[in-house]
Amino acid sequence: MATQAGKPVKTHLPDEPSTLEIADRFYRALPSGCLVFLRGNLGAGKTTFVRGCLRAAGYQGKVKSPTFTLVEEYSLQNRPVYHFDLYRLTDPEELEWMGMRDYLRPDALCFIEWPERGEGVLPKADVEVVIDIEGSTRNLTIVAISSIGAKVMEAIK
Repeated sequence: MATQAGKPVKTHLPDEPSTLEIADRFYRALPSGCLVFLRGNLGAGKTTFVRGCLRAAGYQGKVKSPTFTLVEEYSLQNRPVYHFDLYRLTDPEELEWMGMRDYLRPDALCFIEWPERGEGVLPKADVEVVIDIEGSTRNLTIVAISSIGAKVMEAIK
C-alpha cells in the first residue's frame, strides 16, 4: 500500500448489503477528478463496491467487471465515471496505447481494480480501497493517499 495521508478507516463487512452501504457513503464523499484504487484478491468484492458507488449515483443498470473490456464508462450526475479492471493487462504500457490519460480528467471519477498492473504509468491514487477476504465475510480498509483523499476520509468518518 502507498504512503498514507492520515489514519485509515477500517470496517468489517459481514455481507454484500454492508458492502453496498459503505460504498454508498464513500461515493457521496468523492469529488470529481478523484482517482480510486481498489485492491483485493479475485472475488474479494471490488466490483461489488463499485456497484454500490454507482447505485449511490443513481445508476440502475447492470454493473459488470470490465475484465475483458478493461474499462466501462458511466455518465452520471453530470460527470463521467470510469471503472477499470487491469487484471488482464500484460504490460503497463498498454494503458498508454488505450489513451489512459484521456480518462484521468478533472471532471471524471476513476475506479481502478488491480492498479499494480499499471504501475509506472498510472499516477498516484487519491484513495485506496483494500478488501480482504475472511471466510465468507470481508474486511475493508480505506486509505487516503493525497490531500483530496484526506478530505474524502473526513467526509466518511
